Amino acid sequence: MMLVPRRNSFDLFDDFFNDDFLPRKERNLMKTDIKEHKNNYTVEVDLPGFSKENIDLSLNNGYLNIHAKVEKKENKDDEGKFLHRERFYGECSRSFYVGDEVEEKDIQAEFKNGILKIDIPKKEETKKLPETKQIEIK
Repeated sequence: MMLVPRRNSFDLFDDFFNDDFLPRKERNLMKTDIKEHKNNYTVEVDLPGFSKENIDLSLNNGYLNIHAKVEKKENKDDEGKFLHRERFYGECSRSFYVGDEVEEKDIQAEFKNGILKIDIPKKEETKKLPETKQIEIK
């Protein structure tokens, strides 16, 4: 008897493209929700299996960068072999433009139960577009 996850889909086309021999980008993608409030934005990023120490947040030229990594744990005492693996191991990152006016001291972040929650204040842009000036046509 082999223990392999059951597929509930009966669509051969979907089964072909969801097969493990094709690379799947969504395994690395941080699933993210962004909610707008009156004075701030809340960003929630799913990072199950990651630890707080392996998550880096940085602010560079108006971009909030999230970088996370999780290392594969090898159990040398275990003699068994994997028949199927779906857990993600490796590194992933995302970037969001938050504006040049936002500073790192303004951003609040919390990691709890595999969810990274980031609060980013709304700031008015200090850079104004140049005024339109009319040119006289002669």
